Amino acid sequence: MGAGARVKARRLGARRPADGRSHAGAWMLAAPLAAVLGVFLVLPILMLIVVSFLDYSSVQILWRFVLGNYADVLLSATTWRTYLHTFEFAAITWAITLFIGFWVAYFLAFEVRGSTWQMGLFLLCSVPFLTSNIIRTISWIPFLGRNGIANAALLRIGLIRHPLGFLLFSDFAVVLAYVHLFTLFMVTPIFNAMMRIDRALIEAAHDAGAGFWRTLLNVILPLSKTGMAIGTIFVVTLVMGDFLTVNIMSGGQSASVGLMIENEISLLQYPAAAANAVILLAIVLLMVGAILRIVDIRKEL
Repeated sequence: MGAGARVKARRLGARRPADGRSHAGAWMLAAPLAAVLGVFLVLPILMLIVVSFLDYSSVQILWRFVLGNYADVLLSATTWRTYLHTFEFAAITWAITLFIGFWVAYFLAFEVRGSTWQMGLFLLCSVPFLTSNIIRTISWIPFLGRNGIANAALLRIGLIRHPLGFLLFSDFAVVLAYVHLFTLFMVTPIFNAMMRIDRALIEAAHDAGAGFWRTLLNVILPLSKTGMAIGTIFVVTLVMGDFLTVNIMSGGQSASVGLMIENEISLLQYPAAAANAVILLAIVLLMVGAILRIVDIRKEL
């Protein structure tokens, strides 16, 4: 071995302890976060999966392994209808919030001049979210009721002759409440994505002769898709897991997976509720995975 090779070997050997110490330091820095995630995320999910395979009676959980809980979910036509109804709520809410969120974000990002006005109007949009979701949901009841503000106004101006019954305790009321509750979760990531768009690209499109719609479709929309994907994940997951809004706004006449799980818990059917929760979690993860395959949201994180 030549002198140069021996010097190089000594340098490599001297670096190894430093590399080992750096790896140890990285693991020590990551250990607290890993412990928190393990205790508060991984462990509860594992417990949920274990409980979903247990038997139960009307008063207690029986510690024996069964597959009946999943069979009851997968082979029940009522359960499938409930899941489809929940998907319908999620799809309609997603479409409406995406439309509203995109145009609100566009207005704030491109039409409002000055960062002070942009932030001020954005904070104004977020003011209602300082109130509890329950309060904001219940506030629709006196407005949409048969003797509520909306029907009274429509009757007074002569647009209707009889109160509209579908405004409250219906699927319409559920979707309206969802849109009210979750639109900001679509506005925020789209607005963030639009603010990162280089204005020189828009000016270049205009200089090339592109009009408003062509610039929107070919420049703004593709560069905003990461924000739209993040907003979609927020809205869909929130709707899929909700039970309170459906219960209040439908008056108990509509069903959702979250409400079904809540009813099973109230009846002490914890393994059945756990099986439904595991299936719902798997479906939501598949949906999120499909979104992540289409759009790379790491650019926004």
